[in-house]
Amino acid sequence: MLRLHPLCNCPYMMNTLKKIFFLLLLLNLAPAQVLAAEINVSLDRNSVGLDESFQIIFTANDTPDGEPDFAPLEQDFELLNQSQSSNMSLINGKLSKSIKWTLNVMAKHPGSLIIPEVNFGADSSQALSIRVTEGADNKDIDRNDELFLEVEVSPESPYVQSQVLYSARLYRRIDITRAGLSEPELSDAVVEKLGDDSSYNTQINGINYAVTERKYAIFPQKSGSLTIKPLELTAEVAINNRPSFGGFFNPQMTKAKKVLSKAVTLEVKAVPASFSGQHWLSADQLELKEEWSGDTQQMKVGEPLTRTLTLSAKGSTVSQLPELNKDKIDAQLKTYPDQAVLQEQKKADGLEAFRQEKIAIIPSKAGFYKLPAIEIPWFNSQNQSMEIAKIPETMLTVAEAAGTLVEPLAPAVPEVQAQKVEPAPLVQSQPPQQNIWLWISAFLATGWLATFVRLLTKSSTKKPAPVKNEGEIRLEQCVKNLKKACADNNAVAAKEALLAWGRQKYSDRKGLSVVNLGVIAELSEARLRDEILHLNQVLYGKTAEQWQGKKLFQAFVENKVRKKIAASDDDKLEPLYRL
Repeated sequence: MLRLHPLCNCPYMMNTLKKIFFLLLLLNLAPAQVLAAEINVSLDRNSVGLDESFQIIFTANDTPDGEPDFAPLEQDFELLNQSQSSNMSLINGKLSKSIKWTLNVMAKHPGSLIIPEVNFGADSSQALSIRVTEGADNKDIDRNDELFLEVEVSPESPYVQSQVLYSARLYRRIDITRAGLSEPELSDAVVEKLGDDSSYNTQINGINYAVTERKYAIFPQKSGSLTIKPLELTAEVAINNRPSFGGFFNPQMTKAKKVLSKAVTLEVKAVPASFSGQHWLSADQLELKEEWSGDTQQMKVGEPLTRTLTLSAKGSTVSQLPELNKDKIDAQLKTYPDQAVLQEQKKADGLEAFRQEKIAIIPSKAGFYKLPAIEIPWFNSQNQSMEIAKIPETMLTVAEAAGTLVEPLAPAVPEVQAQKVEPAPLVQSQPPQQNIWLWISAFLATGWLATFVRLLTKSSTKKPAPVKNEGEIRLEQCVKNLKKACADNNAVAAKEALLAWGRQKYSDRKGLSVVNLGVIAELSEARLRDEILHLNQVLYGKTAEQWQGKKLFQAFVENKVRKKIAASDDDKLEPLYRL
């Protein structure tokens, strides 16, 4: 029989239990909202004609609450067909799943139409807009061709090194095989193909055509008139004539056909006189941001802090993005920049460039420091005006490191040697115990003699290991601790082992009063320095990261101590360890 504790009858206790029960109930209900599937919606094109089909793609990062209800789309769009696919992948031990619904639709009327929210049970997608233009009945098609090319550029009068979108569309109402399309050709320009080809259907003058569209980003490198040569399509066109005898081996006869597009001329404008920046940069959008691995107001001497600068531009190439970390800073702040990360993404609406620079900053003296502002002048090609992306001045507050050198726990080596040289006064000062010490001495002598005989029986070529002093023993133990910590991928233990090793190694060097990760990194070669700074970032960075210790220990055993601190140890080599 269950009996309640007397305190449970207390009104205050009962109210407390009710609150706890209510809180637990909320916690049980919360995951249903947190774990809701995220459903993204995208289009294969942002602008379509009234008689052109296009695709609406719904992508869920997990199984949604229910089946999709596409009925709201039928108000403004005609659903031609739909398909569904799923994908599962295992990345870093984490299983991820995605489900995709692809709808081929056609707009019922022109204008700026809204793709409404679509419910997947309790989950739903976001609304999205698309621009639908009038039909293409007014197109000038020579001889009502069965196959023709159309090209279009935007803008036709760009600034130098600005992005120009070049679209090539192949219209056909016949079957073709083994088709080949030439690339845009023009001098003094950079040409980049954007993504994969897209396909859709359209009507021109009441005739149905299948359309294949290919896009390019062109960046003219000089001002003046630039002409893009006509594109050339060569294809094998199927002939509908009845095959002759022996058609079993050649059931479909074809003929070669060549189609040319029109040439396009660009009027490229020079850099505007109003632009005052030293580095000309034209883009549709530009963003400059910074991140720190720790608190800039609580820095400590010798401890690194990583600054990450990121510049992203839409409608620009990565080669146009300028260097970000180029201004000099206070000499008391030692900087260790990583190699810049450069990336480009080719999307349907243009090129996106990305530049990231990481700089490890280690202060060598306490105080207040100011990092200068970073300004990137750029030309906004959308509104035709000059703008400045800016990171304001950053103030750093550096305090003295909290830790100091720890005195050796065991007596110093000179003291141990002095004890060995002096005769033992204990035997002389206590005559009553003389017989005991004689027996002990005799026992030790017997053991020494047995050891000596044992050594004589060994091979004469094998030399006994040199006697290590206590400092070397403690140093070797620190290395063993570091090896184990790296093998276990234990970042905290690796830090403690490094600090203990550094105190033993550098305690009497250069008058150092503090030995921390920053000091050890500074006194190491580049590879070990980078691994120590990475360990520090893992320990104190904002994002959780699984640390792997193999690289750190390999860099540690292969590290060569700098000349300025290795002058007295040139004849000593660290023992070689392997994980």
